[in-house]
Amino acid sequence: MLDVQNLQKSFGGKPALKDLAFEVGSGEIFGLLGHNGAGKSTTLGIILGMVEPDAGEARIEGVSVQHHRARALQRVGSIFESPSFYDYLSGWENLRILQGYSGPFDEESTREVVERVGLSERIRSKVRTYSHGMRQRLALAQALLPEPKVLLLDEPTDGLDPEGIKWFRDFILDLRRERGTTVLFNSHLLAEVELMCDRVAILKRGERVFEGRVDELASGDPVYEVALEPWDGAVGFLELQGCHVIAPGRIALPPDADPAILVAGLVGSGIRVSAFAPVRRSLEDLYLEITR
Repeated sequence: MLDVQNLQKSFGGKPALKDLAFEVGSGEIFGLLGHNGAGKSTTLGIILGMVEPDAGEARIEGVSVQHHRARALQRVGSIFESPSFYDYLSGWENLRILQGYSGPFDEESTREVVERVGLSERIRSKVRTYSHGMRQRLALAQALLPEPKVLLLDEPTDGLDPEGIKWFRDFILDLRRERGTTVLFNSHLLAEVELMCDRVAILKRGERVFEGRVDELASGDPVYEVALEPWDGAVGFLELQGCHVIAPGRIALPPDADPAILVAGLVGSGIRVSAFAPVRRSLEDLYLEITR
């Protein structure tokens, strides 16, 4: 459904993307991860035809965005960067105007979308009275108006409270289940990405450094949560045993390591062991390993 081919982009001579490539299948939810400045928003901008790449191209259903933008984006909805609306108009008037930029206004389908995102009671209120969560729902309504096959979302849950984040997650999963919508989004909320995505790609300084299925994360080295004092002394011992320190208090053991022998070795070295417990390997563990 979405094919990104060897994207390269520089700003002011500084590389933002370096030969980036990935594919997203039909009906798949794909997460794009990385630190600030890793190239996530630049990638979405190129896919939407808002940023011109120095090389490479993005294809949607086989149609090049760079050569046939209008046709490629015909069935694409998006929330890109901070959604902007006319604050002095109602949510309904905003949708009517914004939909009119690309085609005739369809009152019935707009009413259905508004109800779907839970804005029916406030859609006639002026947008300046909306909370942040309501603005995000209005932006989602706008993105759904083309009845998209592909949904591109740039930090869609940024600033939402836990209830709003859960609502968004359930909404996207329902959308995929009911309509087979393909979703590509970037986010800093790794726990949410892990709950929603089929696959993820991690970017670092404009390069793809990892791509894989979320359900295969547990297949790596066993991860343990530990409480060791002094920590610096423990790190030296663990690294000599082939362990990998993911973050303070979290380590990955070699596949053949015996935790009991490691604990005994730590105690014998004068390290106080308060906790040494296995935990499920998470997307956060993988992300920290790669980005550090």
